[in-house]
Amino acid sequence: MFAPITVPFGMKMLFNTLTIKPGIELEEVELALGEMCNVVKNTYGGEKGGFVAGQVFQFSGFISDEGSLSASRAADSHIAIITYWRSFEEHEKSHADEVFKEKFSALSKLCSDSKELGYDMLWQGEPE
Repeated sequence: MFAPITVPFGMKMLFNTLTIKPGIELEEVELALGEMCNVVKNTYGGEKGGFVAGQVFQFSGFISDEGSLSASRAADSHIAIITYWRSFEEHEKSHADEVFKEKFSALSKLCSDSKELGYDMLWQGEPE
């Protein structure tokens, strides 16, 4: 559950940000998120549906002065879900499935906004 992941070159990456509603405790989000992530991993993993790996991050409040172009330093409390898939089609098929929709619906009730963007991998590497 908390092991390093391996992402083969050429995978599709989906970057989802979920803005947490004011007054919602992180523990509530973690429970719904954990259930949803388990469904994705166990139901759509590998040959069953194209899911390769994933990561979840909580916004720490840090905004880089060096890496930000905008003068705005405002950001709502949110989590980022990063998942890797063999194809966008497999991702969309899994997320159209009722099993996933049920778990995502529970999570979305705790959030005021969600946006999931898909990316093509152009480069990856590690220090030599």
